[in-house]
Amino acid sequence: MGLTSRVYIASLPYGSFALDERGEVVDYELGPRDMDEAVEEALKIERGEPNQALTRLAEKLKERGLTDVVVEVDDEARFFSKMGFNVEVAPAAEPFYKARLQMFDLAVKTEFAKDEKEFAEWLFNVEVEYTRRKLRSAAEKRDMLAAQAVRAIDDIDKTINLFIARLREWYSLHFPELNDILKDHELYAKLVAEIGRRDDITVERLKELGFSEQKAKEIEEAAKNSIGADLSEFDLNAIQTLASIITQLYQLRRQLATYIEAVMKEVAPNITALVGPLLGARLISLAGGLDKLARMPASTIQVLGAEKALFRALRTGGKPPKHGIIFQYPDIHRSPRWQRGKIARALAAKLAIAAKVDAFTGRFIGDKLREELRRRIEEIKKIYAKPPKRKREERKPARPAPRPGRRGKPRRRRGRR
Repeated sequence: MGLTSRVYIASLPYGSFALDERGEVVDYELGPRDMDEAVEEALKIERGEPNQALTRLAEKLKERGLTDVVVEVDDEARFFSKMGFNVEVAPAAEPFYKARLQMFDLAVKTEFAKDEKEFAEWLFNVEVEYTRRKLRSAAEKRDMLAAQAVRAIDDIDKTINLFIARLREWYSLHFPELNDILKDHELYAKLVAEIGRRDDITVERLKELGFSEQKAKEIEEAAKNSIGADLSEFDLNAIQTLASIITQLYQLRRQLATYIEAVMKEVAPNITALVGPLLGARLISLAGGLDKLARMPASTIQVLGAEKALFRALRTGGKPPKHGIIFQYPDIHRSPRWQRGKIARALAAKLAIAAKVDAFTGRFIGDKLREELRRRIEEIKKIYAKPPKRKREERKPARPAPRPGRRGKPRRRRGRR
């Protein structure tokens, strides 16, 4: 490869090339074959930073005494100017066009790939990963949207609990038997909001609201024989207004849950695959963001949400909590007490990996992490199927003998004889 007095610098996905006026390769430096490293190099170029291949090529050309280069973009021009080159920017120059036409051939000739098929597969994987990272970068601030939404859901739950307790107590003045028959809070509020007066309760209307025929007949029979007081239309309107607000809150909660699911699949797909959108959003909320969660060790993630219990244990010397908000994970709260800590530790370890992947790479490995966690949980349930034996309690020290009285006789203990 002979050297001319002036070269064109073309940056391709797999390296940087110095070309002459005819588009022939004068010199080159290849980039990494590893997909993650290749994507990082591409992102450097986009940020206006020189990648490793371009830096090595510039140093090689400088050692060979070359002073004039032609580049495509201003960022490369600034870089070569700092290196002491005379730089010209010509984005539409013919050598650049030829370099891209023979990109596949150059990949094989430089032994970056053994054939064009292998290079095409490598290029496809890099482009997909590059797109994933760009999407993650654009959506990285959306993690706090999910955190705020899940906090809103928690506030709605608290409000519903307060309102439904008040509604049940209030409506029980008119139809007290319904309180024991119907435990579902949303159906209770819907019945009051849609029907209201117990004399208007019929099997047909209840079935329209989603009740089974058996439950509808039970409610209708109770309404006919109710001992509750009769209320005026004015009083019932006030009760039904409160019931309508409760049903709207339930609807709003479902809408927010759907929104969180969509955002979490976009922002933190691996965390979502492990613990679901709501618990994942709560973890991000408690951590203060996906980036902060990714930087936490597994031991901290394990007790997120149980900070008060942890600090109390540290202050008093008691037992620290084995889990925080991740207790909501089904395999933890449904397991026996002696297995929960071990399952929580395994889950926290996988969450730490998932958070780092979601925050820094954007690749999806959720299925793999979930399967590994499932095998570990099954192993824990098999090894620790029975509760551990309790340690024998230390023998209490003997009660000290009573102090002698004035005349040397033992004092009589007070209490029952």
